[in-house]
Formats: sequence, structure tokens, C-alpha cells
Amino acid sequence: MVREAGRPVLFYQLAPKSLDGKYERSNYIHPLYGLDGEILTEDFPEDHYHHRGVYWTWHQVLIGDVRAGDPWLARRFSWQVQDAAVLPSGNGVRAVHRWFSPDFALGAEPILEETAEVSVAPAESDARLIDFDIRLEALQDGVRLGGSEDDKGYGGFSLRVKVLPDLRFTAAAGAVEPARLALDAGDWVDFSGGFGPEPRPRSGVAIIVHPASAGYPQKWVLRGAATPSMQNPVWPGPAAVAVPPGKAVRLRYRLVIHRGDVSHVDLSALAAAYAATP
Repeated sequence: MVREAGRPVLFYQLAPKSLDGKYERSNYIHPLYGLDGEILTEDFPEDHYHHRGVYWTWHQVLIGDVRAGDPWLARRFSWQVQDAAVLPSGNGVRAVHRWFSPDFALGAEPILEETAEVSVAPAESDARLIDFDIRLEALQDGVRLGGSEDDKGYGGFSLRVKVLPDLRFTAAAGAVEPARLALDAGDWVDFSGGFGPEPRPRSGVAIIVHPASAGYPQKWVLRGAATPSMQNPVWPGPAAVAVPPGKAVRLRYRLVIHRGDVSHVDLSALAAAYAATP
């Protein structure tokens, strides 16, 4: 658990967790808390039991001609902790996982090593910044990752917020309507609604994509209350791409947790400042 002044900010789920023995998963964030203690994310939602808080995973994990389970569906796949520690700055967590599946080498050989750093800044001016720096390095030849094998192509860094009836989607160009297919929405999208208890004051969370992320600029798969699901800046899409040994693929995202609706925070300025970070 990451806390600020004794109040919870987020929980990094390192140990395996399941629903009555099904949908076993680990290596994700839930709960993610708003600035007033409201829980922003869902785990095991009834419409998609495999969704989990803030997570990054894919339908396709391929090693040559072998398909290794389906980590998106939390099926025949595991994330085994190699190391987990508080960052030297004291403001977050660094976790190293190796990926395994019984479909590859009978689960005896690791497929890929993932290093994730989750950095949490102190809350300021009704907002908190949380940065994700994820590096993926293959441990076998011929490793490829891909999203859903349809025209939606979803996969990669995903946020399962509570899908509220009053959830509003906003990008740099203005309001965004969720659509069935991935769409262009720029470098950030904000999700604001009444996450807290009655009388449900508005609060929100935005995802910003760093220009150093693989596949930048990334399209977005967005889902509203009519078709509840995750919110996803897509990488790489339906066509699987190579993850070579000895060269890490890097994915970088910033979450902006804020009070009020999107007008209470200057996301364009925060995106520009994030883009300038090395």
C-alpha cells in the first residue's frame, strides 16, 4: 500500500488473487484512490471478471509458433515476482516480474522480464500525479505481443474505473464520445464523474501518454456506461509486434487524480510538462 499522510493512495497487487479459483491475476493496481478517499477503480467487475484496476497486459503472447495462454483474460498465465522494493526516493514502488505459462516449456522457462516503476507525487492543488514506467524485455527468441485479434485491437495499459452513468470523457480537443473502435483522442483523456459516496461530488482521473512510449501516438479504446469496460491507450493493436531480447520496449503513462471535473486541472500543461521529462 502506498500512503500519503496516512491516507491510502494505491495498492500494488503483487501476490496472485482469484475469484473462487478463477481469473487468477497479479501485477496490477487496485484500489486506486481519489484525493478524498473515494475508490476510483474496480476489480472483478461483473461485466468483465478479468478486468482489474490499473493493469497492462495483452491477449497475444507469442513465442515463435507457441501461444502462451491469454494474460488479458487471466487464463493459463502467471506473473512471478523477482524483486519488489520501495523506490530510492521513497515515493513509489519498483517491481520486477517474469512471465510464465504452462503452454510454453511446460511453465518451466520465463518468457519475458517486466520492470515497472510506479512513482507517486505528493498531492498539490487538488491533483496528484502517478507515473508508470514499464519496460518489457524478452527472455526467449521470437517473442511477440499483440492486442485483441479483431478490429478493436485493445490491449496494453488499461484503466478499469467505475463506469458511472455520469462518467464524462474529455480530451485536449474537448468532449469525446466512446466508440466501438479505437479512435484518435490525442495525448490525454480524462474520466470524471461522481465516484464518491452521496452526495457524490465530482472527481476524476486522466491518462497521459508520454511521447517516448512504444507506438506513440496511440489510439484510444473508450467505453461508457452503455457498454461498460476498461479505458485503454492502445499498444500495439491487433497485429502482434516483436519484443527482442536485449532491448527493452518502454511504455510510459501518467495518471492525474483530481477533485472536481476536468475544468479543475490544466491537463494540457501537465501533458506538456510530462512530455519534457526524460
